[in-house]
Amino acid sequence: MVSFTQMITAGLLASAAVAHPHSHQQSHVHVSKRSSSKRGAAYNDASTVESLSSSGGISWAYDWNMVASGSLPSGVEFVPMLWGSKMFGDWFTTIETVLSSGSSYIMGFNEPDMSSQAAMTPSEAAQSYSKYITPYSGKAKLVTPAVTNGGGNDVGLGWMRQFLAACTDCSMSVLAVHWYGASADEFKTFVQEAQELASQYNLSETWVTEFALSSAMSAGSGTQESTDFLNEVVPWLDKQSGIGRYAYFMCANGYLLDGSSLSASGKAYTYQS
Repeated sequence: MVSFTQMITAGLLASAAVAHPHSHQQSHVHVSKRSSSKRGAAYNDASTVESLSSSGGISWAYDWNMVASGSLPSGVEFVPMLWGSKMFGDWFTTIETVLSSGSSYIMGFNEPDMSSQAAMTPSEAAQSYSKYITPYSGKAKLVTPAVTNGGGNDVGLGWMRQFLAACTDCSMSVLAVHWYGASADEFKTFVQEAQELASQYNLSETWVTEFALSSAMSAGSGTQESTDFLNEVVPWLDKQSGIGRYAYFMCANGYLLDGSSLSASGKAYTYQS
């Protein structure tokens, strides 16, 4: 699972993969809006968020960056992320501007448990978090670094446990995780484990800021499987009192979008029968 996560996360800061649009069939005929203040958009191109937003299906968005890199639709909150050490230089001046524009959360480092991403030990991450993010406690709610669902002491929730033990004065209130795997049951089990860890450290919410089936790792793949998966897990996430927000991977053509319209997966993400 870790090797898959490495593959899927390697291209997060690159432009979303573009495939020829597929003709998607809905698996149901009668749909009704599934409104959720938890649901968000993970994007690379801000203009793509309109397709999700126009359905009223999302309340927030992020782009693995500290700036929105474009204009988001009205009513969609941008959540900045301090991706990792390569962004430290411009952080203090940039985050002040972003917070003054209305952002109410700050997300921590992107997959520091992975060598292909932010690549930090729990101790290094705790020191950097305390220096760069904790000073904004009171101005925004602070989100932990987002870890993978890899197994082991130094990845995934094992890494997170070490980080939380080292960052006791970091003023965080949200735990963030990512998940890629084979089934809805696996997803639910992992998210429940993350919520239990958050509770142990008195964090009030858990966010799932990236998730998808392994079969949907490339644009245009796993359409029906992804639709069925989302039809099961999205209502489940909305019912979990400990889940504050979530964002499916991702708001881009061949994933939640088919051109400028919602794909079958996009409809499942924002609607239900």
